[in-house]
Amino acid sequence: MITCDACGTSLFLADDKALTAGQGGEMHDAPLLFGIGDKVSMGAYTVDLMGHARYSYGRGFWDEFWGVDGQGDPVWVSVDEGDIVVQVPLPSKGAPRVSGAARLGQKVTYQRGVYRIQEMESAECVAIRGSFGEPMEVGDTHTFVNAGNKAGDLLSGEFWDGGENWYLGAWFDPFEVKVVRGT
Repeated sequence: MITCDACGTSLFLADDKALTAGQGGEMHDAPLLFGIGDKVSMGAYTVDLMGHARYSYGRGFWDEFWGVDGQGDPVWVSVDEGDIVVQVPLPSKGAPRVSGAARLGQKVTYQRGVYRIQEMESAECVAIRGSFGEPMEVGDTHTFVNAGNKAGDLLSGEFWDGGENWYLGAWFDPFEVKVVRGT
C-alpha cells in the first residue's frame, strides 16, 4: 500500500493492479522520534520504517509505524503518550482466543504464557502515509485489547467485523531508541 504525498490518495498494489484504497487523511504535526524512511533500533529489533498510520481513540491519538526487519518480516512500532512498543504479527493458527466478550482483567493465554487484559478501546484510522504490507483506509475502525504479563510483554488483539489480528511485543523506553538512518 502506498500514499501519494501530493494528492493524499492511497493505493493498494496487488496482483499487478493498483486498487484505490481511499484518501490519506490529515496527518497533523506532532513531535515524533522517528518517521518514514528511518531505520530504528531497539533491543534486538532493527526496523526499516515504511508506513505511518495515526489512530484516534476519542481522548487522543497514537501513531503506528509499519516496517520490515532485517529478514523482511513485518513489524509494527507503536508510539502512545511517549511509550514505544515493537510488535510482530502472530499467525492466525494458534493465535490467542478470547472466550466470550473481552473484558478488563480477563486472562488470555498464548504459548503457555498468561496475560491479563489491561486496556480495551475502540480506534479509528484518521491518517495514513507511506506504504504498508496490508490494505488500510482512513475511517477503518476496530476494537483492540492490550494484555500484559508479569515479564512486561504486550499481547494485543484487534477485532473488526469479519476478522481479527494478534500481535506480540516488547516495550522500550524512548531513550533506548536509536535512529540508525534518518530521512
